[in-house]
Amino acid sequence: MKEFSGKVLFLDRSDINTDEIIPARYLTEITKEALKPYLLEDLTLGGFSNEDIKDKAVILTRANFGCGSSREHAPWALEVNGINVVIAESYARIFRQNMYNCGMFAIELPTDKIQYLFENYAGKDTSITIDIDNNKIIVTSSDQSEEIGFSVGEFDKTLVKEGGWVGYADKNY
Repeated sequence: MKEFSGKVLFLDRSDINTDEIIPARYLTEITKEALKPYLLEDLTLGGFSNEDIKDKAVILTRANFGCGSSREHAPWALEVNGINVVIAESYARIFRQNMYNCGMFAIELPTDKIQYLFENYAGKDTSITIDIDNNKIIVTSSDQSEEIGFSVGEFDKTLVKEGGWVGYADKNY
């Protein structure tokens, strides 16, 4: 099973599309590793630099993350960079399922919870740990810590625990 904890990359924007997650010009690469340096290369967001990605394991963002072209390369680019959790208000349907198929978390929280997390934790050295069995997000910064519940379907949780669709299929078929 992958790691589901680490430092948070705050991306305070809705509608971050798959071309911004991994630009289409790199889709001819034949390994996940080849995608690594290009994650979020074309993201337009004030104050964001690709250096911000370094040592991050969780993304916190707004609504409709992963919209645009449906491609498995977007979750792959996150995964190869050590990002196995994205927490957002909502996702494009295909992107969300691609995350789970790759054994990664695409956690949805209500707008007010996302806003709260941005207001109270952005700009701090913040870490998040996902307690898979108890459906809890544990948020920690230098001056506070708290747990936030989330819901996820049992099959999606099983995919995460099995490392994705391939791991699940190997075990069950």
